[in-house]
Amino acid sequence: MSESKKRYSLDLGLNKNEVTSGSCGCGKSQGSCNSHKEEELSPDEFYEAAINASIGEERHRDGFEQVFDVKMDRRTAFKKLTASLLIGAGAISSCTSVVKDADSKEKAQIDWEEQFKGNYKLMTDEEKEGTINRLMRSYELRTGNNISMTAENAEDDVLFGYAFNISKCQGYMNCVSACVEENNQDRNSEMQYIRIHEMKDGKGLKFDEADDNYYHEVPAKDHFYMGTQCFHCDNPPCVEVCPVQATWKEKDGLVVIDYDWCVGCRYCMAACPYDGRRFNWGKPEVPEAEVNKNQHYLGNRLRKKGVMEKCTFCVQRSRKGKNPACVEACPTGARIFGNLLDPKSTIRWVLENKKVFRLKEDLGTDPKFWYFMD
Repeated sequence: MSESKKRYSLDLGLNKNEVTSGSCGCGKSQGSCNSHKEEELSPDEFYEAAINASIGEERHRDGFEQVFDVKMDRRTAFKKLTASLLIGAGAISSCTSVVKDADSKEKAQIDWEEQFKGNYKLMTDEEKEGTINRLMRSYELRTGNNISMTAENAEDDVLFGYAFNISKCQGYMNCVSACVEENNQDRNSEMQYIRIHEMKDGKGLKFDEADDNYYHEVPAKDHFYMGTQCFHCDNPPCVEVCPVQATWKEKDGLVVIDYDWCVGCRYCMAACPYDGRRFNWGKPEVPEAEVNKNQHYLGNRLRKKGVMEKCTFCVQRSRKGKNPACVEACPTGARIFGNLLDPKSTIRWVLENKKVFRLKEDLGTDPKFWYFMD
């Protein structure tokens, strides 16, 4: 190996080392010479160490610093600076103009504050409430209508999981339609988080030969149906490749996206082995009469152009104790959702009593989405 190549390691600071007085001569802070002691960290200390190793000083910066004080190429930096200055100039102009009405000035001020808010996962509960209130007020100023937006945090002792009964799915696609309506997906591009694959009996799981856009009466003879979406992996590769930490895994297992922090690089889309992510090339359009006004900041709130989207297990519903929209809409009961940590839940019964499998388990992604047959 040439000298120009270097190895890098990430020190999570997981051990607190106590070095005995004097020198043992081994030259190490820890080792097999038994002259060094290791003190294990508690779960909370481990979490803090992992966060600090991952984002370090970033967690202590305000929104303005997070927006500008990041490493990026000159073109990206120029575009980001220009956009921010334009928004700022517009906001200042609107706020100081004697011609602009009060609502326009308030809207400009909201846009300015939203531009420089921090990454959602670094916000305090008060900061989360502040951005949610701004977004609801902004929608009211723009449309004259009201929405309800929440930011429920993940609950303790909850880990969401999903099971899909291949024997029961008949390919009706009620789940797809319900998902589109529930999650305010773009109507122009016909974006869909869920895909139903029609496959031939006896051919196995050949996704390259499956029909994902069938327009005939179902169920078709000698075929079976299988649904895919975001699997909310326990070891999500999409999270690892995001250069701006706009996507992450919550403690209840949901892999989420901060749409306002996403830069649209699509690295996560390329990294996902399950085709679970979608990119909106245009500003998502939903007719006002069809907008689902019960929203969650990390879920079905209206998105802007050029960001990633995906299934969130309907976080706006699941964290309120409801099933995702696709589960409720399925007419055959093929979809099962629940808390994996609840021994009395239906999904736990399925995992313990059925022969289940997961896609591409050899990749080590550990998806929280299982398939089974009766």
